[in-house]
Amino acid sequence: MDPWHRFAEGHPDAFESLFRQYQRDVYSWIVRIVRDSAAAEDLTVETFWRMYRARARFNPEGKGAAWLRRIATNAALDHLRHAKRQAPLPEDLPADPVPDSAVQHETRLAIQRALGQLSPRLRVVVQLGLVEDEPYDEIGAALGISSNAVKVRMFRAVRLLRKKLLETGITP
Repeated sequence: MDPWHRFAEGHPDAFESLFRQYQRDVYSWIVRIVRDSAAAEDLTVETFWRMYRARARFNPEGKGAAWLRRIATNAALDHLRHAKRQAPLPEDLPADPVPDSAVQHETRLAIQRALGQLSPRLRVVVQLGLVEDEPYDEIGAALGISSNAVKVRMFRAVRLLRKKLLETGITP
């Protein structure tokens, strides 16, 4: 019997097995959303705690990994909704090694501020879609919405980002 069925039946060793198997994937997914490794570690634990508490509602005939990703996404969104400040985008994103000019630095700060002003619903779509280059169907599955709804949110978010950047004097 697979670990998801055993988990649904309440076997503690099945939960431990699933934790070991999916811990790294859950952490990677969450850190892509919240952009803070310390918060992602806490949210990974929170995700598995939520998973364990919701085991009675789990359908072992469904896709367990997708269910777990949905729980992780909800935990990350809850964190974003209640976070006091937006974690900055990491400086070490893959890019051509060029010296950082003052203009580039100001542009980066303006983009970070504009992202921080978006609602969590829009911010998560931008971060996963534009920054992490996740496919819209995967983003939609993680958020519990259609890929068309992801496209609509992306459109709104990009429009708001452009407006906010133009207000600061930066032409996107």
